[in-house]
Amino acid sequence: MSVRELRTKRFKIMTWNIYFGADLTPLINTTPEQVPGVVTDIFNQVEQTDFPARSKSIAAQICKTKPDLIGLQEVALWTVRSPTTKRVINFLNILLKDLKKLGLNYYVAAVNKNFRSTLPSSTGDIVGLLDRDVILARKKLALRASNIQSKNFRTNLVVPVGNRPFTVLRGWSSIDLCLAGKKLRLVNTHLEGDSVEVQMAQARELLRGPAATNLPLILIGDFNADAEGSRSATYNMLINAGFTDAWTVAGEGPGFTAFQARDLLNPVSTLSERIDLILFRNHFNVKKIRTVGDQQSDRTPSGLWPSDHAGVEALLAFELLFCRRENEF
Repeated sequence: MSVRELRTKRFKIMTWNIYFGADLTPLINTTPEQVPGVVTDIFNQVEQTDFPARSKSIAAQICKTKPDLIGLQEVALWTVRSPTTKRVINFLNILLKDLKKLGLNYYVAAVNKNFRSTLPSSTGDIVGLLDRDVILARKKLALRASNIQSKNFRTNLVVPVGNRPFTVLRGWSSIDLCLAGKKLRLVNTHLEGDSVEVQMAQARELLRGPAATNLPLILIGDFNADAEGSRSATYNMLINAGFTDAWTVAGEGPGFTAFQARDLLNPVSTLSERIDLILFRNHFNVKKIRTVGDQQSDRTPSGLWPSDHAGVEALLAFELLFCRRENEF
């Protein structure tokens, strides 16, 4: 005769949009003649918002609680090419090095490459940007990753840049994890923020794609869908699909995650929306959840917020059902 026994394993999840470092919207509706000047302004803002300095603050926040799995959005790769030189600002490499300096060893479990742009500046350089979403996992983690997937959405926003159509390509990545012999899935994404119709179409693709599984599922990212107030249609769609919002279970206060000023120098936090979420379905309990990177003490020595978003971290308990013989000890 066997006895069914419920056990739990705890682990920490974080999601954080770490910000390109500049507002890209001025490129929309530009003429070819306007593009170089706008590109120069954008890259000047990237330098002003100083990701190497912000990365140290982000790494310090991660070091405080050492999440097992981290979903990052807007993990930019900037390049500046002149006739004789090439400069690279790789947000992912910078952050991994800062984490290592603090004694933390994370590896890249999955990367999703999204939109890419290469445009001339007014100084004669060619400025490139690759948008990426990344899942990081702690080395020596008891959670073993497999079935790594990464895809772009079929439906994406198209905007005019320099009188040409530009596709704001977005997507998702996922990993399956084995914990004490039981499988679960983690999905990281960044949905469109400038079109409700596109955003909802992308959410439907998630539900029909990586979320179409019987595995216990965690869905994290920047959903650009406000979970407070009247609540967005996209947020309601995900909740109606059987997901639970971890913040509604154990969060204290409004849990706002967006947005700080684009230059990140606003003296008082201007976060007023909750769009960065940790959602789950099946076999999870939320023990704790909090926002990170939104306190005055989190700012860089020069006064920059770590990002225009706050991050969200949750301690989850994964329920494991075992069967044992009645006379087993």
